[in-house]
Amino acid sequence: MDVYEAVTSRRAVRGFTDQPVPMEVLERVLSAAAWAPSGSNLQPWHTFVLTGAPLAQLKKRALERVATGDAWDEREYEMYPPALKSPYRERRSAFGRERYGALGIARDDWEARQRSAAENWDCFGAPAALFCYIDRDLGPPQWADVGMYLQTVMLLLRAEGLHSCPQMAWSVYRETVAEVVSPPEGLILYCGMSIGFEDTSVNYVRTGRAPLDETVTFVGGSVRHSHAA
Repeated sequence: MDVYEAVTSRRAVRGFTDQPVPMEVLERVLSAAAWAPSGSNLQPWHTFVLTGAPLAQLKKRALERVATGDAWDEREYEMYPPALKSPYRERRSAFGRERYGALGIARDDWEARQRSAAENWDCFGAPAALFCYIDRDLGPPQWADVGMYLQTVMLLLRAEGLHSCPQMAWSVYRETVAEVVSPPEGLILYCGMSIGFEDTSVNYVRTGRAPLDETVTFVGGSVRHSHAA
């Protein structure tokens, strides 16, 4: 698989089989991902990988919180601005319509949406997951570095025939994650990531992308072809 195929075939998969992910594959992916760029080579990511009994324990604890209606943990960072402006607001709305539409869930069916969202805490059935932390003393450039690292991980997973789903949603159950992974003091949980082989029986809609000329400006040249992926 070349890099272009890895990029265009990567997507947030929300349905995995229970086929185990070999530990040597995870080690190979994460060893190579360490070469992701970071300012002054700070390498600000702290990653915990869960499989087997520890992951099963985390899923059980998180789903118990869902079942009992336990309140979310206080967010340590803002996932989205409280008032998204255009065009970001429209893109987010379109994503919601496409995702829940593929599942046959009506816009006003709040209970069905909640049940669907709860699948996050089962990692969508994935047999492996990672949780990425960052030191709370670091700033926006280092958060960007963590994003580049995670993208590198996801592309390497595609090269191995695997899929993934990055999940900022885990930040609201960060205390439950901490009970299992015991992170050092001073770290913020940025996101989780479900990892495994795709369950192709799960319905989905591939979300589109904005036309090139909507997000990219060529200075000193012109775009001959512009289309969404």
